[in-house]
Amino acid sequence: VLRDTLSKRGVRVITGLGKYFRHIDKNRNGFLSQADFKEALKVFHLEIPEGDFESLWLILDDSKSDKVSYGEFTRAVFGEMNEYRKAFVRKVSFAYMKLDFNKTGSVPMVDIRKCYCAK
Repeated sequence: VLRDTLSKRGVRVITGLGKYFRHIDKNRNGFLSQADFKEALKVFHLEIPEGDFESLWLILDDSKSDKVSYGEFTRAVFGEMNEYRKAFVRKVSFAYMKLDFNKTGSVPMVDIRKCYCAK
């Protein structure tokens, strides 16, 4: 049910959910409680019947830790990435590591200009 709803709503809802998950993850551990997850779905108008929610939670929380990560959520909804996407992510990650030579986690425009010529 949720997969169908999300496929109709598009990528903005998924990226919005990701941002919202990070926002409500107060202790920054990358996980959400069942209540926080339910609230996130409600904020994005993705309410599902309680019985379906319980089934979804059992699938997402397969470790029985009473918490779920955004990565677990996206993998459960969309499945694993295909080989083409995995290769693309590896290429982008490699390029980012080259740009972030100070290993700060961010790349200022000055550093990008040093490495890239649009001509």
